[in-house]
Amino acid sequence: MKKWIVAAVVATLTMSAQAAEKIRFASSATYPPFESLDRENQIVGFDIDLAKALCQQMKAECSFTNNAFDSLIPSLKFRRYDAVISGMDITAERSKQVDFTQPYYANSAIAIARKGKYSDLAQLKGKRIGMENGTTHQKYLLEKHPEVTAVAYDSYQNAILDLKNGRLDGVFGDSAVVTQWLKSNSDLAAVGDRVTDAAYFGTGLGIAVRQGNDALRNQLNTALAAIKADGTWQQLNQKWFPE
Repeated sequence: MKKWIVAAVVATLTMSAQAAEKIRFASSATYPPFESLDRENQIVGFDIDLAKALCQQMKAECSFTNNAFDSLIPSLKFRRYDAVISGMDITAERSKQVDFTQPYYANSAIAIARKGKYSDLAQLKGKRIGMENGTTHQKYLLEKHPEVTAVAYDSYQNAILDLKNGRLDGVFGDSAVVTQWLKSNSDLAAVGDRVTDAAYFGTGLGIAVRQGNDALRNQLNTALAAIKADGTWQQLNQKWFPE
């Protein structure tokens, strides 16, 4: 009888260990170069390479699933996934619903518009500004700049397309991402200074896990510190955000 009990305990521990070695990440592949879909419909980007590096450091198997941005936290809370990595700002409001790792990317935000049309955010009063639905950018404009018309999109690619076609006056996004956009869109330019409001963008980007999942959060933090120390993080940053 005791042998059966020991065997059951060992089997349970083995299953737990195996479960811990598999991490299901959710992302919204609409925000290059953090994450987007390639020609083979695979999720690629800085966040994905970062998560893979973390999993390698943790000796864990990881998988990635594409979701709408505004569904990421609800899906995490309902245990469809173990973690969210999707260019997500660490904010006090989100921290009431999920736990975050240490920041893995410093963040700020900036608006862009057609080149030569606006030089300051104040000039966008009454104008249509696009951003992705459910993002901190949307929340910031709605709360801090109600004088502009915030237009939510399912992806930033569609917002940029409407900006170039004259259906929007501007787009508001992360500074690192916007800088890359401007390199390939010479007809667009930054509007005003970067926004570093700590309540929205100042803390940085983090990986979200379910509240109370300290084991996974601590593992991710340890792995993150390791890849920053050995130069992996810097290599990924240079790959996806070349200067």
